[in-house]
Amino acid sequence: MLGATGLIGNHLLQLLLRDDGYGAVRVLARRPPDITDPKLETVIVDFNNQEEYKNALGKGDTIFCCVGTTMKQVKGDKTRYRQVDFDIPVNAARWGIEKGFTQYAIVSAIGADAKSSNFYLRLKGEVEETVQSLSYPSLHIFRPSILLGKHKETRRGEDLAQAIMPALSFLFFGPFKKYRAVKAEDVAKAMLGAARAGTPGQHIYEYTQIQALSAR
Repeated sequence: MLGATGLIGNHLLQLLLRDDGYGAVRVLARRPPDITDPKLETVIVDFNNQEEYKNALGKGDTIFCCVGTTMKQVKGDKTRYRQVDFDIPVNAARWGIEKGFTQYAIVSAIGADAKSSNFYLRLKGEVEETVQSLSYPSLHIFRPSILLGKHKETRRGEDLAQAIMPALSFLFFGPFKKYRAVKAEDVAKAMLGAARAGTPGQHIYEYTQIQALSAR
């Protein structure tokens, strides 16, 4: 698992540790999550050291990727932003194939498009295109809009959006329903549900599909 200390990742990690279908959960991180459990193996990794990162993946069935940063965290450096949001998930996906993983589940974003003029959406689209080009028997791409949940750090813009978006949900219907805010916990539940089902092929989940999966 990648991104276990983030908003979605923290929820997903707790779900995985409680799920009897998983005998072990290996977390790759720069710092350990605030959770201890007999099933949990935490590997502290320098993601810029490719050999160390590749070896840390180990063996397994499914890779869950919830990695993401913000411009504030990288101090506006787009190169560093790309290292987190593109290099980390794409390298894991490529090496995962080599190591025999059969499923890859990743958090992307609504509007992801490799041809977008928006840096963030273009980057997410490039990640999607790259992982889709790999030969995973089962690939799950999740595209949430605004995430609802408590971040560990202050994010004024997102906090404001979280306060406003739920009240405006009724405005988003038909083809715009996919832009509704969604609970981070529901995205985590949907990721686990998709992985447990293990449906072959490539799948993209937006608001409606995420809600349906999380309710199972």
